[in-house]
Amino acid sequence: MNTHFKSVIAAALMSCVMVTGAATAQSKSSKSKTPRCYDVQVQRPKQVKDQHKIAGTAIGAVAGGLLGNQVGGGNGKKLATAAGAVGGAFAGRKIQENQQNKTETVIERRCD
Repeated sequence: MNTHFKSVIAAALMSCVMVTGAATAQSKSSKSKTPRCYDVQVQRPKQVKDQHKIAGTAIGAVAGGLLGNQVGGGNGKKLATAAGAVGGAFAGRKIQENQQNKTETVIERRCD
C-alpha cells in the first residue's frame, strides 16, 4: 500500500474515533443535566387568622366571669365576677397565643 493511502485511511479512522467520542461525551453531559428531585420536611409557622387574639380573650373573659360569679355574695360577688373576667381574658389570650405560635410540618419538593 502506498503511504499516502495509509495516511488518508489513518486520518479517516481518527475522524471516526473523534466523532464517536464527541457523541458519547455529549450524551453523557445531557444525562447529567437531568434534575435530581427529592422531598424535604420543612417546619413553617401556622397561618394566623385572628392576629389580635379576640376569640381567646372573649371566651376566657366569659368563662372567668362565670367562675368568679360562683364565689362570695353581695359586693364580693361582683368583685369576684370582675376579677374572674379579667383573669379569664388574660388566660384565654395566652392560650390562643400559644396555639398560634406552633409550627406545622410540610413536605416540599426540591430539585438540583
